Amino acid sequence: MSAYVIVEVDVTDPAAYEEYRKLVPATVARFGGKFLVRGGATEVKEGEWKPKRLVVLEFASMDQARKWYHSPEYAPALALRLKAARSKMLLVEGAD
Repeated sequence: MSAYVIVEVDVTDPAAYEEYRKLVPATVARFGGKFLVRGGATEVKEGEWKPKRLVVLEFASMDQARKWYHSPEYAPALALRLKAARSKMLLVEGAD
């Protein structure tokens, strides 16, 4: 069953975050993932949610998403993101 990584990002250090953005695609691809949303325009229809940046990744399964997030390949990028932005992230199973 497909799984999705959904991240709301508030960039606090644009230069460092740009470095993060350069590192991430190769790690996502290595675990069979792909970007579905990567910071495009948002339009709030209900509630008070106003994300500054929204990212959605798709993986083949929750296991693959977890493996990516906890991988040694992603670790350097993750450390950089944690320094360059405030984020909220969740993994969610799809409706396959």
